[in-house]
Amino acid sequence: MTLTPAPEPVVPRPGPAAPPAADGLRSPESPRGPAPVLPRALCEAALTALLLFLVATAVRWLVGPDPAAAARPAVLGGVVGTVVALFMMSPPGRCSGGHLNPAVTLALWRLGAFPGREVVPYAVAQLAGSVFGVWCAGLVWGPAAGRPPVRHASVRADPAWGDAAVLAAEAGVVAGSTLMLAVLLASPGGRRVLPYAVGLTTALVIGVLGPLSGGSANPARQFGPALLAGDTGRLWVYVLGPAVGAVLGAWAAGRMGLRQAAR
Repeated sequence: MTLTPAPEPVVPRPGPAAPPAADGLRSPESPRGPAPVLPRALCEAALTALLLFLVATAVRWLVGPDPAAAARPAVLGGVVGTVVALFMMSPPGRCSGGHLNPAVTLALWRLGAFPGREVVPYAVAQLAGSVFGVWCAGLVWGPAAGRPPVRHASVRADPAWGDAAVLAAEAGVVAGSTLMLAVLLASPGGRRVLPYAVGLTTALVIGVLGPLSGGSANPARQFGPALLAGDTGRLWVYVLGPAVGAVLGAWAAGRMGLRQAAR
């Protein structure tokens, strides 16, 4: 009788690891390194354009028929906050991180959660998307989108609020939001609820500060509307304020030991 050796057990070879899914506001990475910036920046441009189109549309129908409607800021805040949260959880939002806001991109860089070399491409994409989205809304809704009180959804502060007050409000809101991002990014549980927290914060900012400072807290939110409405006198305030707030909030997070946790 001939004895044959038993066959060696077949050990399956491990396949390539799947790239991790993107956390809220963070961009995904592949096994070969970070995903290319161009497709992610294009996602940012598309999402920001759609956001501003919807904002301009909401303002057209909420403000245009009845400029004195008392519930307008609360309703607009609820709509925009919901849209922001949905966009962050959408496939394009998961691709890019769903920033939709140059101040958020700047804050994430200063928190150590986003590469500095990609801040400018993201910001350019977001600002370009803002202009394109508002322009598209003007095409769809016609002259009514550009006439007062709609004015392409350009925000305006209460006349009693000077430049310094608006700048402080914009910076303060974004600084507080940056601290919130640092806390939520520090844990998996926090990252899971991040889109809802950002959406709720957006709704509150618009609902509470909208009638006072304008409640933008996002340079892209005001950039396209202000350009198309010719309302650029205070545009620098709505760009500089959130940027200052992002830097200050990240600095405060670092002092509290949260910057390292957000990496």
